[in-house]
Amino acid sequence: MRFPTPLLQGRLIRRYKRFLADVDVGGETMTVHVPNSGSMIGLDEPGSRVWLSRSDNPKRKLACTLELIEPSPAWGAGLVGVNTGHPNALAAAAIAAGTIPELAGYARLRREVKYGVNSRIDLLLEDESRPPCYVEIKNVHLRRPDRGDGLAAEFPDCVTTRGAKHLAELSAMVAQGCRAVMLYLVQRTDCAHFSTARDLDPAYDAGLRRALDSGVEALCWSCAITPDAIELDRPLPLRL
Repeated sequence: MRFPTPLLQGRLIRRYKRFLADVDVGGETMTVHVPNSGSMIGLDEPGSRVWLSRSDNPKRKLACTLELIEPSPAWGAGLVGVNTGHPNALAAAAIAAGTIPELAGYARLRREVKYGVNSRIDLLLEDESRPPCYVEIKNVHLRRPDRGDGLAAEFPDCVTTRGAKHLAELSAMVAQGCRAVMLYLVQRTDCAHFSTARDLDPAYDAGLRRALDSGVEALCWSCAITPDAIELDRPLPLRL
């Protein structure tokens, strides 16, 4: 996924109300949209270098969107993508290109298909020769300082009851004879493996373990990120 226009570079002044941030761009303070409902632990330090996309849509209240952050050395190396609107498109493009072997070979890919209880699956893969495959995608941007077990990409960065609900609904699809996959997409380049942030949301950790026991599959891929583009780069092992 290439950004359609060059990103603006600035310095983070503060993030507030979850979806807003003030950014210094060339000496001018701009209020921008933050497309991320998480806590963004370690990624909201004032003074951090950030990159913004700009929209020409006159109906938008805020013209710019926070896309990338360069965390302090204690919290990572390289760029981190914080826009949770990108992973579905990134995953769809990678699947179509055959980048993810476990999800290759399906004849059709549909997005945002209704399933479960008032939910929509991120991607539904279909083929006449095998059961449908329900793929739920989660954006991962948390990497805390190394605590002795390597540098883990972690999810979630705050309590997510919605995420736990999705795990239960994937398990229900397996029980109906379908295939179900939980795909964690890490929008950063500095992680060695994936783990749940059990201390931040023990219910989600327990829910993932139940889902795996029920037959749900879990995959994790990290991304290559530059101010020009984001794309899937390599798989990461899961350590729960």
